[in-house]
Amino acid sequence: MRFSNFMSSIILISLMLSYSNAGTLKGNVNYQGKTPKKKSLKMDADPVCGSSHKGKVFNESFLMDDNNNLANVMVWLKDVKYTGKVTETPAVIDQKGCIYTPHVQGIMKGQELLIKNSDATLHNIHSMAKDNSQFNFAMPKVVKEKIVSFDKAEDPFYIKCDVHPWMKAWVGVFDHPYFAVTDENGNYSIDVTGLPAGTYEVIAWQEKFKMKKHLTASVTIGDGETVNNFTFIRKSKKKN
Repeated sequence: MRFSNFMSSIILISLMLSYSNAGTLKGNVNYQGKTPKKKSLKMDADPVCGSSHKGKVFNESFLMDDNNNLANVMVWLKDVKYTGKVTETPAVIDQKGCIYTPHVQGIMKGQELLIKNSDATLHNIHSMAKDNSQFNFAMPKVVKEKIVSFDKAEDPFYIKCDVHPWMKAWVGVFDHPYFAVTDENGNYSIDVTGLPAGTYEVIAWQEKFKMKKHLTASVTIGDGETVNNFTFIRKSKKKN
């Protein structure tokens, strides 16, 4: 009887260690290769847009710091079985100074996305989703908020403004909360509390490289901190 109780305790402890986890997956995303030239945005066609900025505004499709660390890289775990609740707090995308903020973000399937118009001008929001239903609606300056949501997980797709062609933002839709976007220094951090301990595939996506050239890595996640760094490499073209 004692041996049976002992074995039951061992099995219970093993199950707890296997399926409970309180930790963080974090790391850095770097770039190697020829650095693309910064491109300034031409906003003069709309006086409201041009007057919203004192200096030049640059395209956000490729941002990195002095150490070649990449901002706006989406990092997420692949094929995760998640049975928890959808995040109740809406994600937010703002149209401010005729720029989408944030430029890249993740959202859970079923979570609300609050689209704001902080500009005194007309915007038109057009999603280019492939798996989810697309939306395309105008937001005059008197319309300050709209709420949308996505019912399917989908790799990052862009949302554009048909009035201001330079305006573009990227959204990834996930059926779990284990995703993050790198900051201005290329760092990311994903709270993996509640995720079963084990080995997972983690993906890093940057819009210039697109999904065809995304990076993957295998990580073993357990209690505590797991670190995984990525490096996007752009090979130089061979000269004949």
